[in-house]
Amino acid sequence: MPLFSDEERALAETVSQLQDANPFLPERLELERRALGDDFVDTGLVWHRSEDFTERGRNLEALARRMERLTVAARKRLTNGESASDDELRLYEDLALYHIYHRYQQQFHDLIERPGAATSRIRFFDDYRDDAHFFLGRKLRGHEGEGLPGLPHPPSHLFALSFQIRRAFHYAIRYILGGSLPAAQLRAQVWQSVFSHDMRRYRRVLYERMDEITTLVTGPSGTGKELVAQAVGRSRYIPFDDAQGTFVADPEDSFYPLNLSALSPTLIESELFGHVKGSFTGATADRRGWLEICTRHGTVFLDEIGEVDPSIQVKLLRLLQNRTYQRLGETLGRTFRGKIVAATNRDLAEEIRAGRFRQDFYYRLCADQIVTPSLSKQLLDSPGELRNLLELLAARMVGDDEAPSLARETQSWIDSGLPPAYTWPGNVRELEQCVRNVLIRREYHPPGGQPIVSPARKLADDLECVRLTAGQLLARYCTLAYEACGSYSEAGRRLGLDRRTVRSHVDQARSERQGEEIRKGDEIRRGTESEPPVLDGRSDPAI
Repeated sequence: MPLFSDEERALAETVSQLQDANPFLPERLELERRALGDDFVDTGLVWHRSEDFTERGRNLEALARRMERLTVAARKRLTNGESASDDELRLYEDLALYHIYHRYQQQFHDLIERPGAATSRIRFFDDYRDDAHFFLGRKLRGHEGEGLPGLPHPPSHLFALSFQIRRAFHYAIRYILGGSLPAAQLRAQVWQSVFSHDMRRYRRVLYERMDEITTLVTGPSGTGKELVAQAVGRSRYIPFDDAQGTFVADPEDSFYPLNLSALSPTLIESELFGHVKGSFTGATADRRGWLEICTRHGTVFLDEIGEVDPSIQVKLLRLLQNRTYQRLGETLGRTFRGKIVAATNRDLAEEIRAGRFRQDFYYRLCADQIVTPSLSKQLLDSPGELRNLLELLAARMVGDDEAPSLARETQSWIDSGLPPAYTWPGNVRELEQCVRNVLIRREYHPPGGQPIVSPARKLADDLECVRLTAGQLLARYCTLAYEACGSYSEAGRRLGLDRRTVRSHVDQARSERQGEEIRKGDEIRRGTESEPPVLDGRSDPAI
């Protein structure tokens, strides 16, 4: 008799695929939909920080309950002597691993939120280990474990992998803002940089070899390349020492950034490789560099790699080839065991053609490449994403309670004071400065001298030129009054209108504005569809 019924096997096979799926790709949602059927709650395509996780969590909780029932039932059949094929045992193993991870994922999340908790004694490992043996191990009291597939890896390794998976998801959400599809693609790229595309191979061998692969982050200035580097660097595999009951390193203390464009070649060598006393003027004592300070499970981030001097490129090439380096002024060879992540906003292909960047160095850098999207690309995909980003940036400045008010104020200024098709050349960094400017001065003036027109002045100009219908005039004037008063009630009092009437006119003005943005976005999209694609030797994520 088979271990699973046809319905149970279909569910087990779906969960087996879910366990290895990239959580930021739409395929993950399709698998959840297949597993839950009519109970699936459609919450949109992507995970992002501004999303209400309550609805999405309903899918995960419903799936976890089904997995627990199926895993417990299958274990009972196996320990009662039910025969199972190798394929059925593989499916059962995937079910058990999925079930155990979800049983403890909140406790793993709590470790991330508490500084220093990862390197303190972790009490729930004992329960995790007992569950791993209960559902998978054969070494149980009496003969309870007979028939089970056996542990695929030591419990300490499974524990470390579970913590890493939870961290990788957390940091991708924390550091990469936005709910657009390009933002989801970026998170998916980060996930692959951490685990590769094959989670099973990663569990078997890659977890201790990913430090050998350099990650190169490219994209326009202001698109969060260092944040992407942090998401990759803080999500690395950290072994768990079951004898001590702690992880061997703290992920919060494992990231070492160095901006190469801000330093001379000598200072770059000193900061990166270290130096010995007397190796140059001012070297009054021996000094360890980032490569020496960085632990086996840490990451050194080299920002602005495209601007580094050719003499430093040669030394970095040697580092990437042989994993060895020397302090400035000494001959002793040292070994680097961490990971290198580099970033640039320059076109390295053009730099190579111009003779400013070594081609052999580039090929050592580009084994794993992440491309950050511009803000205009994100807004073109999802015009409403601007408001989400404004609230996230505002929350960083004034806290969650005050963020909606500051976001509304900034949105109002953008709507009235910037051109409708403004492309945000400074990307998210410029948007952040816009929020700061509005917070302090209630206005933002972008570089380049573009004229800024106040809402009242713009309304007066439109009136003078008779560009508004009566309905548009009332909607615009109600919006101006609402933004000046801060509430529908006060605006209604001043205008002699009911607050609900004011609100309906404000909603009309916003709807017209959004329609204009979408229309212009469609025009821009149609204009770019005819442009030839830029080929960089890589395939886009399968979105």
